[in-house]
Amino acid sequence: MTTRRPPRPTPRSGAKPDAPRGRRAARADVPPRKLKAEPEHEDGPQRIAKLLARAGVGSRRDVERMIEEGRIALNGEVLSQPAPLLTSLDGLTVDGNPVAKPVSTRLYRFHKPAGCLTAARDPKGRKTIYDILPKGLPRLMPVGRLDYNTEGLLLLTNDGEFKRQLELPASGVERTYRARAFGDVSQEQLEELVMGIEIDGIRYGKIDANLERRTGRNQWIEMTLTEGKNREVRRVLEHLGLQVSRLIRTRYGEFTLAGLEMGAAEVVPRDELFKFRRHLG
Repeated sequence: MTTRRPPRPTPRSGAKPDAPRGRRAARADVPPRKLKAEPEHEDGPQRIAKLLARAGVGSRRDVERMIEEGRIALNGEVLSQPAPLLTSLDGLTVDGNPVAKPVSTRLYRFHKPAGCLTAARDPKGRKTIYDILPKGLPRLMPVGRLDYNTEGLLLLTNDGEFKRQLELPASGVERTYRARAFGDVSQEQLEELVMGIEIDGIRYGKIDANLERRTGRNQWIEMTLTEGKNREVRRVLEHLGLQVSRLIRTRYGEFTLAGLEMGAAEVVPRDELFKFRRHLG
């Protein structure tokens, strides 16, 4: 005997209708992945690495490396691991110097030229962004990196936690690049990148790529992505048979390169930063 299903209840007033069925619809209904919640509260005990990152000493990875190198001490005792929980910076020193209390988060736009490293120092003696940045700026950390020969927008901040949030792919912050490349490629080939691509065992996520203009076999291509893996744009274009001769980052999140001269740095107004952080969550 066949059992009849009971009728589906009528939706309450104002309730959302049932979602469409099917694999494609189910994927669309999956909520965006959120960042893993921190186990500590902002105003309670926090790990040393997080406290020092918020104080602008460096990113969490930087702080953990400093601890491994024996550069950080608490009340005169050199730390061996970053796990202890503290409520303040009292007694913490880096290279023997007391750690200053964190100041409010600041964000700067910097127009990085080609021919310099996004690093504090280089063993080979090559020029770094800190050799070019205007004098008088506070201690700043780069948000992500630009290759030695890549130019354009580089964000800088004094807040290691904010830096980490901006860099994580899970945050979904878009980066836009313009590449001048030599070779042959079609718009159809570029549009296929929206599905992602695997190169030499490395998976690159969705890339929105458009052919801007072409002169002979030279073309300008605009690419927007959210992952920012090491040399991602260059590797993807080289995989398509193109030779990149110039690469410029024009946008990071809501911030653009517009109006910023080569080598110049400009602080993001506090109201713009507040709106961006609120939108970022």
